[in-house]
Amino acid sequence: MSELRLIKSIKEIPGQKYEYLAPGHRLCAGCGAPQLVRIVLKAIPDPKIVINATGCLEVATTIYPYSSWKIPWVHNAFENAAATAGGVEAAFKILEKKFGVKKPHIIVFGGDGGTFDIGLQALSGALERGHDFVYICYDNEAYMNTGIQRSSATPRGAATTTSPAGTVIPGKPERKKNLVEIAVAHGIEYAATANPAYPVDLYNKIVKADAVEGPAVIHYFNPCPTGWRFDPSLSIEIARLAVLTRVWPLYEVEKGEYKINVMIKKPRPLEEYLEKQGRFRHLLRPENKWMLDLLKKDIEENWKWLLRRAGLA
Repeated sequence: MSELRLIKSIKEIPGQKYEYLAPGHRLCAGCGAPQLVRIVLKAIPDPKIVINATGCLEVATTIYPYSSWKIPWVHNAFENAAATAGGVEAAFKILEKKFGVKKPHIIVFGGDGGTFDIGLQALSGALERGHDFVYICYDNEAYMNTGIQRSSATPRGAATTTSPAGTVIPGKPERKKNLVEIAVAHGIEYAATANPAYPVDLYNKIVKADAVEGPAVIHYFNPCPTGWRFDPSLSIEIARLAVLTRVWPLYEVEKGEYKINVMIKKPRPLEEYLEKQGRFRHLLRPENKWMLDLLKKDIEENWKWLLRRAGLA
C-alpha cells in the first residue's frame, strides 16, 4: 500500500470536475452521507458501480423519476446489498474471462440498520466468501429512514422512538455493537473507522480499502440532525467531538495489525458531546447519572482495549 496515492491535505482531494453525486438530492441539511459519497467516488477510480441498500441515502437520492447518481447504481432491499455486490462481482469475473470486460470497482453503501441488523447475515456471507468490494456502513445510529427506531448500532442511553427516555428506561439500555471487530473476525485484509470531520483520513482509508484484493469494510460516523436532535450547523463539530471524547476512535486494521490514526491522550469531557444532542440530554439529569456512568465505562473500556490491540498498552 506504500505505492498508493495517499494525500496529506484536503486540497489534494479532486475538485468539482470529479463530482459523481449530483446536487439537488433530498438528504437532510447537516447529514454526513453526501460528504461521504462525494469523497468515496473521488477516491475510487473508474469504472465503478454502487450497490445501495434501502435507507436514507437510497431514498433521498433516487426519488422517482430523479437520480443524483452519475454512475451505475443498484438499489437493494435492506437485507441483501452485500449479496448483490457478491453477485455483481462474480458476474464480472465471468465477463472478464470470456469477453475481456474490465471488472469495475464495486462499492456498497448501507446504513446501520441495513448493516448491523437486517443485512448482517448477507455481509457475513460475502466477507467469508471473499468477494472483492468495499463495504461502507454510514452509521447514524438508528433506523432514521423509517422513524428513528433503535438499532444495535444505537449507543447505550440514546433516546429513540423505540427506546424513549422516560421513567421506565433512560434511553437504550444495551451497549453498541462493534462492527469493525465483526468484520475483522472474518479474516479480511482491511477494516477501518472514519469520520466526516477528518476528510483526509477518510480519503486515504477509502484508497487503501479499494486496493485490497477481496472485501474491505469502512465504518463511518454519520451525524443525523433529525434523529439526534441538533442544529444542522453543528454536524462537523459533533463529529469532531465524537473523536475527541473517544466516543468514536479513528483506527484501522490492516492484515491484522491495529493502528490508531488519531491519538487522543487527553479526552474532552463526554458531556460536551452529549449536551449538544437532544437524544442524550436526559443523561445529564441527576437521576440518570448511573446510565451516564455506564456509557463512560463503555467508552473507557473500548479505548483501553484498542490501545492493547495497537500495542500501546
